[in-house]
Amino acid sequence: MKLRVVVFGLMFFFFANMGVRAQSFHELLKPPLRSPKLSRAQHFQDYFRDGKLQLSLHDAILLTLENNSAIQVQESQIETAKFNLLHTYQPFDPIFQSTAFVNRYSYPGYSQVQGQGTFDQLTHQGQLAYGQTFPTGTNVQVQMNSSRNSTNSGFYFVNPYWTTSLNLQFTQPIMKNRWRFENRAPLIVAQRNLEQSRATFEAQVNDALLRVVRQYWEVVRARGNLEVFRQSLDAAQASYERDKRALELGALPPLDIYRSEAEVASRRVQVIQAEYALKQAVDALRFTIGANQDNYFAALDLDLTENPEPVGELKVMDVGSALQEALQKRPEVEAARHALEGDDVNVRLAQNHLQPDLSLTGFYQSNSGNQYSLPSPRQIVSRGGLGTSLNQLFGFSYPGYGATLTLNLPLRNRAAQADLGSALVTRHRDLYSEQQVREQITLDVNNSVHQLEVSKLTLEAGKTALELAEKTLSADQRKYELGSETIFFLLDSQTRVATARANLLQAQIDYQNAISAVDYATGSLLDAYQVQIAEISK
Repeated sequence: MKLRVVVFGLMFFFFANMGVRAQSFHELLKPPLRSPKLSRAQHFQDYFRDGKLQLSLHDAILLTLENNSAIQVQESQIETAKFNLLHTYQPFDPIFQSTAFVNRYSYPGYSQVQGQGTFDQLTHQGQLAYGQTFPTGTNVQVQMNSSRNSTNSGFYFVNPYWTTSLNLQFTQPIMKNRWRFENRAPLIVAQRNLEQSRATFEAQVNDALLRVVRQYWEVVRARGNLEVFRQSLDAAQASYERDKRALELGALPPLDIYRSEAEVASRRVQVIQAEYALKQAVDALRFTIGANQDNYFAALDLDLTENPEPVGELKVMDVGSALQEALQKRPEVEAARHALEGDDVNVRLAQNHLQPDLSLTGFYQSNSGNQYSLPSPRQIVSRGGLGTSLNQLFGFSYPGYGATLTLNLPLRNRAAQADLGSALVTRHRDLYSEQQVREQITLDVNNSVHQLEVSKLTLEAGKTALELAEKTLSADQRKYELGSETIFFLLDSQTRVATARANLLQAQIDYQNAISAVDYATGSLLDAYQVQIAEISK
């Protein structure tokens, strides 16, 4: 008898340890998710200097990652995927059920055997049940019932009478849903979806970083253009003041003053337009870093500390090595791969659903009462209670066992066929999506490398053009002062210098953006700014 108890316990322990484990709900529920309110913009006070927000490019990136609302919305997709993964563990969650009830009823005698009178019967009953499905598809049910019946009828030679039973039942699918893969498939798909959501989020962070880098340099460009146009306006104003004095002294014909005066007005328009362009660029950067979330910091001016002029040797990158690096690092490739892995699982699962449903059910039970023995049909040696009943129960004095083989064979299974067809179509579509991703990455790498080469050539040409324009201006200034040239040539040279300075600044900004574009195309943008997406715990 003890051997049966040991076997029973070992079987239950074996099945109980086959369950799958997942992160708990409280582990997944981060403190910010518990709060019904959003936190204020973070860490802006760390960059407050002399009444301004003093930001390097790295500072702007950190503020974007911490405060940008779009990034927070995109990150919530990972949290949703985590809870979806937790939900897929539901079929393996154990269920414990307990029931207790009592009823009492009375009835009159209705036969000569019973005789006349009122008969009372009192019943107490309790039930404990435990059920769980394991990754192998095995369903185990353990149930224990106990009841106590008492009556004033003389027909019961054991009164009160206890009955107790313990039942172990298992059901194992043999064809459909027969083993670990078939039952863990939804879990595997949810894990792939979680990994895909992480890769997608990394790609979205890459996009956000590239956007804030370009906006940062756009503010630098707009600020530089404003400075260039202000210098050009000052130069035109100085020429106008000189012509005005010459006119007053009679050394300049009255009609010649209008040229320099018109040039001052034209350049003042350029300054006004540059001021507005700078405000637009600053507003866009404020929006991206989240400064608009706080009215105080939204009103502060931005002091950007980065110098667009390249330092050291210019970056060199060839298309072949860049493409190889991109295909290894780009998160879009990883996301497409996880999508295809999930598709393969769904196809196998759909094929499983087309199989016949054949299952084996077996049970073993033990029953007991509360009488010790019955030497003769009319004599009872002793009556016991609940303890006697339990002793008999776990002594397996009255065992029972059996098995059932059940086959469900649908003549047509259109729903499963449709699911398989949909899974195949989805996989076929995702194969093209992966190919499209690789094609787009190839195009991004080619464009970024070409953009880098063009920006380096433009940068060198811009330096030469500015140097020659400044020399021309110096010569025309000297000729104008000596009276050998009119104001037209001087103003034209001033305009050419201003244009050359703006073009050189644009070339420097283009080079910085080209470096970021190469890093983005090769999947190295996060590494370039020491940004790392946290790994997902399994």
